Amino acid sequence: MEKEFLKKIQESLEQRKETIRKELGGFANESPETKKDWNARYPQFEGSGLEDEADEVEEYESLLSIEKTLEKKLKDIDAALEKIQKNSYGLCEKCGKEISKERLEVCPEAKWCSDCIQ
Repeated sequence: MEKEFLKKIQESLEQRKETIRKELGGFANESPETKKDWNARYPQFEGSGLEDEADEVEEYESLLSIEKTLEKKLKDIDAALEKIQKNSYGLCEKCGKEISKERLEVCPEAKWCSDCIQ
């Protein structure tokens, strides 16, 4: 892959990573024991009725789902950045063929080529 293209992709991945970390920081704390693991904060609504408690549980369940999705995105981004460092970026993990630049521009953390994803 061309150095200019890789630099552009690396910058895009770093920006995405920072955006996701900020989003996670809005409702979760990074685990001090396990880096790259986040823990959603339990919401505290004003009020003390059963309805408020049910709302807190529902909100927490939503946050857990979002947390897991964003954690996976971060892991995929970190894996892509590591591949760039190891000069193995842009190769399909299933068939070993080169992933198209168009696909990588849309999804820089892509693991599979367009043929293998189908």
